[in-house]
Amino acid sequence: MKVTSFGHSCLLVELAGTAILFDPGNFSSGFEGLTGLDAVLITHQHPDHADTARLPALVAANPGAVRYADPQTAAQLNSGGAAGDWSVLRPGESVVLGDVTVRGSGGRHAVIHPELPVVDNTVYLLDAPGRPAAFMHPGDSYYIPFERVDVLALPAAAPWMKLSEAVDYLRGAAPRAAFPIHQGVQSDAGRAIHNARIDEMKPEGTEFVIIAPGESREF
Repeated sequence: MKVTSFGHSCLLVELAGTAILFDPGNFSSGFEGLTGLDAVLITHQHPDHADTARLPALVAANPGAVRYADPQTAAQLNSGGAAGDWSVLRPGESVVLGDVTVRGSGGRHAVIHPELPVVDNTVYLLDAPGRPAAFMHPGDSYYIPFERVDVLALPAAAPWMKLSEAVDYLRGAAPRAAFPIHQGVQSDAGRAIHNARIDEMKPEGTEFVIIAPGESREF
């Protein structure tokens, strides 16, 4: 499995011959020129995960790619002119893309503040032949699946979280490997501090790595 970061939460995952782009948002860059995608998956509606200004061009460059999002985001994109034809993948549902099965789970965004509405957030798990739960993108949630995840994209910084919560989430999920995402809200210094602390406090048996924007990592 090859994972390429485009910054923040936007990732290209190439697994078992299938290319899947997650969360092309407005804190990310470089995904605009991608072609040959099999799927574009969006976890939730916030603009740092779904850039409606750049989605139409991305969709036009990848006419064969299927497009899935949580229920609220799919409804908004289909009515707002962001290339349309977005399907819903709800928790408990799945779709087969070649040799990869995409499963929806979770369902709700983490609480930002009690006075703010909690939006839909679909967590995506990818299964490959002989490799169940090969990858998980939780969007903006602390969802822990009832299974062992191989590689976890770990939300590491956000207005709705503390460093201790990122550490506790990583310990609760206990994947074989993890790398931080959702760090577009941090300065370089803050990002370095967060990542060093997470690495120090990761659970035993978990490999913690960094994938800088524009770089790739094989798992």
